[in-house]
Amino acid sequence: MSRAPAPVSAILFVCTANICRSPTALGVFGSLLAARGAASHFELDSAGTHEYRVGEAPSPLAIECARRRGYEISRSVARRLSAGDLERFDHILAMDRANLACLGAIAPTSARHKIELLLEYGESFRGADVPDPYGRSPRDYELALDMIEDGCRGLARTLLRDYGRDSTWVRK
Repeated sequence: MSRAPAPVSAILFVCTANICRSPTALGVFGSLLAARGAASHFELDSAGTHEYRVGEAPSPLAIECARRRGYEISRSVARRLSAGDLERFDHILAMDRANLACLGAIAPTSARHKIELLLEYGESFRGADVPDPYGRSPRDYELALDMIEDGCRGLARTLLRDYGRDSTWVRK
């Protein structure tokens, strides 16, 4: 029996409550990797900076919006970021600058270099915050998903290139 290769990189997506943006990013990025046959090379997870919704499934509008684009996120369960996450993950990607500041404030010096804004990898939305759609309209969820897809495509391109893989598949 052959074993799956050990992941080459562990990636954590972080938002505030872990019920909209970060589980969506987890689903999008996982789908991009699976489409390229690279999923086994990465360990993926998501977490929230706060414990507002720990144990809950993603927002129904987040699930619906993601599903319409072919992403399955309904099995995610919200959890709060743990101290061990900051050491364990190689890349910790915040959805907005408030999440980035929170992560920076709690991270030990040895982990700060791992923390980035997801959309630093984007093209169309480069450097922007992914706005929190919670409690807003379906259009707000669609915009958040547009932005997350942009950031995840750029992240995939970068990481797969860094790991010696052809990354042309992630271009629209």
